Parts: sequence; structure tokens; C-alpha cells
Amino acid sequence: VQLQASGGGLVQPGGSLRLSCAVSGITFRINFMGWYRQAPGKQRELVASITPTSTSNYADSVKGRFTISRDNDKKTVYLQMNNLKPEDTAVYYCNARDPSNSRVFGPWGRGTQVTVSS
Repeated sequence: VQLQASGGGLVQPGGSLRLSCAVSGITFRINFMGWYRQAPGKQRELVASITPTSTSNYADSVKGRFTISRDNDKKTVYLQMNNLKPEDTAVYYCNARDPSNSRVFGPWGRGTQVTVSS
């Protein structure tokens, strides 16, 4: 499995970013996908997940501000992040996941850095 996350950057509080993750090495359309983040000194956490039929779920901390979506033709999963807050600062990663046990199938890679600061 190969996962390439991109789209991070520096944004002011209240701003928006759209992250993309290109996926290869798996049958993308049948896989559950997730966006995760890890802030300095904290454990990696799942912030948004999407099923093969595009049903989504969100962590309470991002609900109403983040939207996960997928394009099966492009084998890409997206994370639209609006109304960003300083506490959203983290390295963001995507991965394919098994929702029954929360295991992930790919390497974490470098992720993409999101920094929310004025």
C-alpha cells in the first residue's frame, strides 16, 4: 500500500485547507479510509473516516468543520477543513483501515503538516 498525503500548510485561525491522499497498491473502492492526525507530544488520533459507500464519521473535535470525501476513479481521499483552530495543528495522515479492529493497512509515511497560527 502506498499513501501520499498533500495539501497541508500554514493557515490563520478560521481559515480552510483541503488535504488530498493518493492511494495505490490496494483495491481502493472497497476499502474503508481514514484521516488521522498527530500533534506534538500526543498520540495519533482518527479524525474522520469514510466507508466504501461514502458514509462518513468524525471525531467530536472536528464535527461540523471537517468533511471527508473520496473519488474512487482517482483513488483519492480528501479532507476539507474549515474554521481551523490552533488545536488542529498536527501532522495529518491517511490510511486504509479495518473498522472492526481499527487496524491500518499501510505505512504512515511523512503525512502533511497543518499549522494553524496567527
